[in-house]
Amino acid sequence: MIRVAVSGAGGKLANPIISSVAASEDLELAALYNPNREGVEMHGVNVTGAPEDIEADVMVETAHPEVVFDNLAIWKEKGLATVVGTSGFTPERLIALREMWGKESPCLVVPNFSVGAVLMMRFAVEAASMFEAVEIVERHHATKPDAPSGTSLATAMGIGGAGGRSVESSEELVKGARGGDLDGVRIHSLRLPGLIAQQEVALSNPGEVLSIEHLSTSYESFAAGALLAIRGVRDLAGGVHVGLPAVMG
Repeated sequence: MIRVAVSGAGGKLANPIISSVAASEDLELAALYNPNREGVEMHGVNVTGAPEDIEADVMVETAHPEVVFDNLAIWKEKGLATVVGTSGFTPERLIALREMWGKESPCLVVPNFSVGAVLMMRFAVEAASMFEAVEIVERHHATKPDAPSGTSLATAMGIGGAGGRSVESSEELVKGARGGDLDGVRIHSLRLPGLIAQQEVALSNPGEVLSIEHLSTSYESFAAGALLAIRGVRDLAGGVHVGLPAVMG
């Protein structure tokens, strides 16, 4: 039985993960952490705001990007194998995390827990070198605290590493009209109240466009991948790993 703690309890991402852990026969919901919801009960477990109360084998971190590094420093000191679902891990933030985390315990940063989204990213990276131009359009709910999304950042880094690039020939008449630039790949972020998560990778050669798209219609889409990460993170070497494929085989 794997004892699981979830940080950010009560959040939109945390809640389906908590429910799935509680319903799993091989996992135990051992602790919930959120200083802003201390005392709330979820699936028979009281939320705590005291890190010293956390006793678990695996921590799932889903807290806001502004506090995630403070939380991760605590989980590192406690020696917890940690799965990070918090968004916003740019290349610079990943470097900072690797420097802070060290090599003693495994930490898996997962830009997107959806298996379909992982496959979307994989297919885009495989196709990138075969097309002259590529751009990413990501759409999320209006309350999402960061832009671009963690999924689009990871996708752009993968595409850039595979040699994919956006075409740069247009003059911006309005600053930002061409989107953000990461590793030569343009990312366009839309924030709309009627969405959860949607991403399109558009690849083009003269005379053709290939569109690879993934849409999450419910936060439940993230639960299966989160369980994969929870079950597999302790088998990883100490240090920081990125992406669900690290535990998918």
